[in-house]
This record gives sequence, C-alpha cells and structure tokens, in this order.
Amino acid sequence: MGRRSGGDHGGTPGRVTDEPLDVAGLQRRLAEFAAARDWRQFHTPKNLVAALSVEASELVEIFQWLTPEESSRVMADPDTAHRVTDEVADVLSYLLQLCDVLDVDPLAALAAKIDRNEKRFPSA
Repeated sequence: MGRRSGGDHGGTPGRVTDEPLDVAGLQRRLAEFAAARDWRQFHTPKNLVAALSVEASELVEIFQWLTPEESSRVMADPDTAHRVTDEVADVLSYLLQLCDVLDVDPLAALAAKIDRNEKRFPSA
C-alpha cells in the first residue's frame, strides 16, 4: 500500500507512492513540485521561514485553549487528528524546503544539537 503525502497547501504534493520515505527523497519531491509550478522563485530563505512560522502558528492554534489533558487526547478525534497531521506536514514541508535552499542537512543538524544538549544538560 502506498503512502499519500497530505496537505492542501504549503506546496505539499498529494500523490500516492510506494517509494520508501526518506528526507532526501521528500526534499526532491518538494523541489520538483515547486519547479513544475514555477514556485522556486518564491522559495527564498526569508519567504520559507515566514511560511514555516505561519504553519507552526496554525498548529499552535489547534492546541491554544486546550487543557493539558485535552491536548494529550487531541489525536482521538478524527477531525482534529486530521488537522494536526496536515499542519505537521505543512511545517515539515517548509522546514525541508528551507534546509534544501540553505544546504543544511536536517538530520545532521539535529544529531549535532542533541550531542551539544547532552553535554550541556548531563543526566543526573
């Protein structure tokens, strides 16, 4: 069974694929999607960071007035779960596009940050 990438905006493709999911492959699909629509001209670091911020805010909006207990159960409601997964996809889409434009390896950046945090905040 293939996977469908979600989202109806944010430049997230919606085709079904049997290809395994990996960061480079997703970045390539996003770049191809944008190039086919002549959107790459708009994908400057400034614009991508702004779009990322907007999408992250849309994710925050879902949780804004929930109690901690309600927020822990947010995925139990199918409509809310769908909204959450769409916004997560949009945030990740813009983050991956930003990394592509800036030539940042997001997995290497995260691994390095975890390493620094382990040194900065040693376990008890």
